[in-house]
Formats: sequence, C-alpha cells, structure tokens
Amino acid sequence: MEQVTVIGAGLAGCEAAWQLARRGVPVLLREMKPEKRSPAHQSGDFAELVCSNSLRAGNVENAVGLLKEEMRRCDSLILRCADEHQVPAGGALAVDRYGFSGAVTRAIRSHPLITVEEGEVTSIPEEGQVLIASGPLTSDALAEDISRRFPGQNDLHFFDAVAPLVSFESIDMDKAWFGSRYDKGTADYVNCPMTREEYDVFWENLRSALEAPLHDFDDGGVFEGCMPVEVMARRGHDTLCFGPLKPVGLTDPRRPDLRPYAVVQLRKDNALGTVYNMVGFQTHLTWPEQRRVFSMIPGLEQAEFLRYGVMHRNTYLHSPGLLNRYYQVIDQPRLTFAGQITGVEGYVESAASGLLAGAELARRVLGQPPIDFPRETALGALGYYVSDTSVTDFQPMNINFGIIPPLGYRVKGKRNKNAALAQRSLSALETLSL
Repeated sequence: MEQVTVIGAGLAGCEAAWQLARRGVPVLLREMKPEKRSPAHQSGDFAELVCSNSLRAGNVENAVGLLKEEMRRCDSLILRCADEHQVPAGGALAVDRYGFSGAVTRAIRSHPLITVEEGEVTSIPEEGQVLIASGPLTSDALAEDISRRFPGQNDLHFFDAVAPLVSFESIDMDKAWFGSRYDKGTADYVNCPMTREEYDVFWENLRSALEAPLHDFDDGGVFEGCMPVEVMARRGHDTLCFGPLKPVGLTDPRRPDLRPYAVVQLRKDNALGTVYNMVGFQTHLTWPEQRRVFSMIPGLEQAEFLRYGVMHRNTYLHSPGLLNRYYQVIDQPRLTFAGQITGVEGYVESAASGLLAGAELARRVLGQPPIDFPRETALGALGYYVSDTSVTDFQPMNINFGIIPPLGYRVKGKRNKNAALAQRSLSALETLSL
C-alpha cells in the first residue's frame, strides 16, 4: 500500500498521521525536532503547546466545545490525550501540557504503521501523497519552497505571542485568591486584584515598556485573537479592563465589599498545580521589562517566572481557491495541507483540520469515496471556510456558529439556538461512515 508522508508532528500532523494509520495506511512522519527548533518550542515532544494550555470551552453550546465533541466521536488522538491529562479550568478544557504532549508522542511512536523520521524538511517531496502540517512556525526553507510552488503566499503572515508562566509558590496568596468568574467551575483561577491607583501605575509602565526587536512587526500585523498585552494597553486606558483584566464576576470572598478595578487571572498549567499561566498576557516585551512590569501586579511582586513571554511569526496560506474542503490542493491533488498554515486558528481547530484531512486522504489512498463531513458539522464548516472563494478578506478563523448554516427556524434564546445547532451537528455526524 502507498505510504503517505506527513510533514510536521504538531497537533495537526499527529492527528492526521493517527487518522491515516488507524485506517490501515502506512505513514512516514517527518519532524524537524529535536534537531532543529523554532524560538517558541521548548520540548522535543510532539504536539507541543507553545502558547496557552487551554483548549477552550467544554460545553457543546459553544462552537469549540461542539468541535471537540465531534472529534471525540471520530476517535481523535489529540482529544483522547487531552481528556486524559485535563487540569481544572472552570468550564474550559485545559491540560497538563507536558503530560499531554508526552502521551501524544508515545502513541505516535508506538503505532506500528507510523515511522518517524527526524530532521528538517526543506522542500516538499516530489513524489507520492504528501500532507503538509508544518504549522504556523514553518521553517524558512520549507516556507520558501511553498511560496515558490504557490506564488503569492509568501506575504501572508501574522505574529503570535506567548504568555509567561510563573511558579505558584511565588504568588502572594495573601493578596490573591482562588475563584472562577461568576463562581463557575471549582475556583480554578488565581485572581490578582488591582485598585484604580495600582492599575494606573501598571498601565503607564506597560504601555511604555521596552519591546524586543522583531522584524516587520507593527500593531496592524497582530492577530486580534492573540494580541500582545502591551499593544492592547496602548489602545486605551481601559482596554485591558474590558479584555483580559475585566473584573466582572470576580469577588474576593475575604473582601466581598471591595470591587477591584481590574483583575489579573492566572490559570493552572500543569496537573500538580505548581505552574500557572498569566491569562491574556501574551507579550513581546524584553525579559527584564516583563519582570519589572508584571511584578507590579499585586500578588506577583516576588513572582518566579518559569518562562517569559516570547513572540513568533505565524504563516498561513490564502487557502480559498488553493485548497478544497478536504484541505487538498486543487491543482496538485497529491498534496494536502492541515493545521494553522491553512488558515484555521487555535489548537482545537488545527487538530480538527488534521483529523479531516487525514481521514479524507486515507479514503483516497484506499480507493474509497470521501466521508464528506457536511457543512452543518463544525468539522465540515471549517473545511468549507478555508475553501470558500467568496471570502474576500481571508484571515485565520476560530470555529464559530457563524460559519455553520442557520437552523432555518427560530429558537428563543442564544443558548437554546446553539444547543439546537449542536444537536443537528451531532445527529449529522452519526449518519457518516467514519
């Protein structure tokens, strides 16, 4: 049987390799780590989470929660490992990033139909079926080859920022408290409150802090969904208070009469609860400036930063007109793309594209008809989005109910409407031959 080459062992690449192998298709998985790493990568494991450790909302009335449930029903390796290594995060699915990546790596390396070849891929192989899941951190050499094969793709990129990690034992819990917004979940977040005076000082220092040099960076190149906190601060005094530092729904049980002006939240980053992620604090400040400015946050005066924030370039294709809804290159059908390079945005969406692309590619290799995930499913909707030539301003997209066809009848209440959309999606999934 023909072997499929998968380039990249990130979330999409691992999911695609798994979907191919579980259907009996042999896979050669090529990964540049540990021989070469991007500035954002720290570990040699596959499916490394370089930004947050959250896979976002868990309930199916939220579009990403629906997408995750669909993936579970399609035997997703990424979701299986995420569920096994979940850490408390209110209504979200967050994972112990090291346990999660380690589990994915072991599953991939131990599969008898998957062969892993380490070392950088500098060009697309000239023969055979190839699935490219090199991610938003595609190496320069491979990115240049992609641009050569698909003219006009080299100018499409944005910048992604990573939040710092701090040691829990260094947080002053006399000033901070455990709690989730509106008391949802099990008090999963550490909350650091600020008075108006404390916020003013912090904001002034944040917006004027020194950034690390970054070629071709400007505010217009920042993807709105992962904007550096200092860029957000420069957009207005209270911009942060309506974003990651919003105080609504957060009350210190020790001081219920005091309403904070702003609240910095930290989310558990590992199962042991020894590492916490500064929620919404993606940044490109220099490391000394991060320590200086972020230590102004009440409770973090003596914070031990286990990882400082960094910034890296994300590259993506102008997929409409280039890819079909199976993520297959229209005029070079032996090539398939998956992951954030296709223009889906987010961990879950990246893995979802790998699932669909790998499953559909397996069907082609086996001479079987396509699965044809319908647009009414979240999995199908993403494939339709990246291939929709009517999208005039194509930009990276998270899954949302706006790209799923409406019900065609009225349902009272947004939550009820979303629940009906989710039920329709899961019912449609049950009719497919997976």
